[in-house]
Amino acid sequence: MTESELAETLQASSLRGRLLRRLALLLTLILLASSLSAYWSARRAADTAYDRTLLASARAIADGLFTTADRLNANVPYVALDTFAYDSAGRIYFQVLDVQGALVSGYDDLPPPPPGTPRTEDYPALAHFYDAQYRDQGVRMVSLLQPVSEPGVNGIAEIRVAETQGARERMAHELLLGTLLRMALLALSALLLVWLAVTAALRPLEALRRGVAARASNDLQPLSDAGMPRELRPLIDALNQFNDRLRHLFERQSQFIADASHELRTPLAALKARVELGLRAQEPAVWRTTLEEAAQSTDKLTHLANQLLSLARIESGARAIAEGGAQRLELSQLARELGMALAPLAHARGIALALEAEQAVWISGEPTLLNELLCNLLDNALAHTAAGGGVILRVLPNAVLEVEDDGPGIAPEEYQRVFERFYRGSNKGTGAGLGLAIVGEICRAHQATISLHQVQPQGLRVRVEFNVAEV
Repeated sequence: MTESELAETLQASSLRGRLLRRLALLLTLILLASSLSAYWSARRAADTAYDRTLLASARAIADGLFTTADRLNANVPYVALDTFAYDSAGRIYFQVLDVQGALVSGYDDLPPPPPGTPRTEDYPALAHFYDAQYRDQGVRMVSLLQPVSEPGVNGIAEIRVAETQGARERMAHELLLGTLLRMALLALSALLLVWLAVTAALRPLEALRRGVAARASNDLQPLSDAGMPRELRPLIDALNQFNDRLRHLFERQSQFIADASHELRTPLAALKARVELGLRAQEPAVWRTTLEEAAQSTDKLTHLANQLLSLARIESGARAIAEGGAQRLELSQLARELGMALAPLAHARGIALALEAEQAVWISGEPTLLNELLCNLLDNALAHTAAGGGVILRVLPNAVLEVEDDGPGIAPEEYQRVFERFYRGSNKGTGAGLGLAIVGEICRAHQATISLHQVQPQGLRVRVEFNVAEV
């Protein structure tokens, strides 16, 4: 397996790995909690089993009590002594007290039950179970009260039996170890089954990945969701929507290239024809006229090329805005600077250019694109306004920009089409039909709304509504 294939495999299995790691962590926590619960359950089971043995030993000793000469004696039977034998896990001690509390048999220093020790409810006997310390080790003890009614002896005798905790702990550990082994095997089996189930569940996703990777770079046909799980269909729909947007984008680019080529071909052909006619002429006056016409055609071509470059820049500017690269800009200041820059041109054409901006208005945007928007709106208004007319550049407090002229205006039925590229409308001018198309693209990049309105008695007002920038 190559390095790239290994990296691809690790990426493909990352979802499986995360799921298994999280499941393993969850199972580990459950195993720890179950271990504690299993230990206490095992200890209770061991205590129950050994407590029964302690009580049986105490009863066996109680059965061997007898009296002689008004004195209580204890005949410990072999079955009780057999229980007290040494083993590898611990040891058992016993003590017999008469009705006055005097030692009859056994060890004389076994600890009594603590005050308030409850009587057991598990067995039909006057017995008390308790834990104590004896000879520097923990012991489990039972105190059995045995009624004695013999000639000369009448009362309650007490039999105490103590056992070290070794046997109980060994039994609890064995029970706990067995439980943990079973639970560990169960957890490993669960992880293996989950791994197999996840691998099987991810096969459709892997098949989808392979299908997308195997596609040609220009294949944007919709992906088929036939046979795919229901959970993958939203992903497939999202991929198809993305492919659809890409297809429309490529179609727009192809159409733009075709339209741009057509728009450039005509003036270039005319320019070439003028130059060829000038070369055939012999009079210097014809040469000068040809050069002047060629200069005018060159200016138009330069303007068209600049507009085409502006459309290309809009894409990068829109990406910068979408990626958080927008700046906080003062719209009134932008309008004021551009108005002052175009004032000489308006004055030369005999057009009055006025600016109405009462206060600072802050918006978020890309400064180059916003300057392009203002320039195209004013250039379009100046181009359609006759000498002696006027153009107003207005900035309103609610982040609204308006450019108003008293030219011939646009027919209402053409309000939507004028934003199409290379559409000149019924009032065909000398432009290429890109000015308002550029403005529309910049508005979409800034999520602004643009609208056209008639002005009485004649004219056009273009309104752009921006989002107010956050402070």
